[in-house]
Amino acid sequence: MSMDVLLHCCCAPCSVSCVKSLCDEKKSVSLFWYNPNIHPYTEYALRRDCIIEFSKNCNFDLEMTDEYSLQLFLKEVYIDMKKICRNCYRIRLEKTASLAAHKGFKSFSTTLLVSPYQDHEQIKNLGEEISCKYKIDFLYRDFRPLFREGKALARTQNMYMQKYCGCIFSEEERYS
Repeated sequence: MSMDVLLHCCCAPCSVSCVKSLCDEKKSVSLFWYNPNIHPYTEYALRRDCIIEFSKNCNFDLEMTDEYSLQLFLKEVYIDMKKICRNCYRIRLEKTASLAAHKGFKSFSTTLLVSPYQDHEQIKNLGEEISCKYKIDFLYRDFRPLFREGKALARTQNMYMQKYCGCIFSEEERYS
């Protein structure tokens, strides 16, 4: 079977409906975990372990770059406080595109596209820009209409449901 899509997964609950939608399109999907943005470590571990469990239960290949590093994350995104989300998207999409190109996938995408809380245009534009750099297609889909369905499916599977995007800035925003 050809390797169609390497799907960057921000978390398992956001992955459920994206994976289902791509499989409904008859695409072969492999999952990719790379999220140095998620903090603190306990949150990172909960989300990482949940995507591992999801991939096993649903029999999906899972590639992992299991790097927890607050310093690396801050160094990469703190370049400009007004562009924290953009820089965070960029480091994850770059890593996904690079791996997808190296492993021979036809395209790459991200589950960030399911969230109504993320900047879709920015993700789409970055994905297209990065696709040129790595010479691999960025598979854009507006998965947002599937957001609630995905969360409901995740609850039926007793998945860990996070309360914020993942970074320390979104945690502060959520709880303040």
